[in-house]
Amino acid sequence: MARWPDLARVADHVGVEHLLVTRHALVRQVLTDPVTYRPDNALDAVTPLPVAALRVLAAHRFRLPPTLANNAATSHPGIRALVAEALHPTRVAAQRDWLTTLVRHRVADLAATLDTGAPVDLHAGLAADLPLLVLARLVELPDAPVAAVKDFARAALELFWAPLDADRQQVLAAEVGRFHRVLREFAATGGGLAASLRAAGHPPDVVVGALFFLLVAGQETTSQFLTLLLHRLTGEPAVLAGLRDGSVAVADVVEEGLRLEPPIVTWRRVAAVHTTLGGTAVPAGTSVVLWLAGAGRDPQLVAAPDEFRPGQRGSRRHLAFGAGVHRCVGDQLARMEAATVVAECAPLLARVRVLRPPRYPDNLTFRMPDSFLVHPGTGAGGS
Repeated sequence: MARWPDLARVADHVGVEHLLVTRHALVRQVLTDPVTYRPDNALDAVTPLPVAALRVLAAHRFRLPPTLANNAATSHPGIRALVAEALHPTRVAAQRDWLTTLVRHRVADLAATLDTGAPVDLHAGLAADLPLLVLARLVELPDAPVAAVKDFARAALELFWAPLDADRQQVLAAEVGRFHRVLREFAATGGGLAASLRAAGHPPDVVVGALFFLLVAGQETTSQFLTLLLHRLTGEPAVLAGLRDGSVAVADVVEEGLRLEPPIVTWRRVAAVHTTLGGTAVPAGTSVVLWLAGAGRDPQLVAAPDEFRPGQRGSRRHLAFGAGVHRCVGDQLARMEAATVVAECAPLLARVRVLRPPRYPDNLTFRMPDSFLVHPGTGAGGS
């Protein structure tokens, strides 16, 4: 077995050196030590924003104060607790029947289209907006058009985590800035989570920041994962057969999917002090990139790191949701949504071939599939 690397120094698209951490144990060590490895750089733009783009954002009064993922301050536990209450497992479970009905109807419509011999897009037709619709019910989001929210979320993921030229940065800054105004208005008057944050005394910028992060990380990542998992399952006929006859548990499929196909590929920390990691010196100020996707395939984690084996020992120890005080607060919501989609889609996936697999833009952290086209038939087809 080839040796799995521990650490590597790499330069990203724009020439900024990072320390890339790949070993599962070391990634977890960094995530669970927020004192040595702070989250301050978690939302920093991978491609530094030029003055022109900054001016566009400033014109919209755009700010992202430390709120959730990038917050190492004493305010973090209180903000997180309010978000966790909005996404409490009991409240999440209460959405299951509603979501199951919606998914079942969508799958029936897709199956009817396939029956005509026409292809369908499983991303646009099923997965893209489901997490947003559920999140809106849980945190009482404003009635913004779904398409507008999705466009905003993808623009934010591109602006802050992709390699870009200056012209593209200005276009994206304008789109993100415009929607930021909508969030600012809702933060001042909205109910649900926004009202809870206001009642706890958090300033408007923090309320906006929490909503911003939820609309980007709280729903976009889950819709990406649903598409990634559906695509992976079209190439796993034995797993689909096991789902249909009950020999494979839906929950195990979801966990193995999270291990092998996490939508968040990397996450960042910055070393607050001079330290060592896995025997490597890490000077203070070092940008540390944690390869979450690679950590899930560490041979020390599971016996078959590259194979989709639901229920294999170690599968649930993946780091798709992070770890420590910044672990994803919506993990149970994402699991519920994925389990619902897998359970309802397994028969459909067994009768399709891939016409065009998802394609992903260059991005340090997020996978952002564009579409997933399938047509009638059996087997992986174009995957």
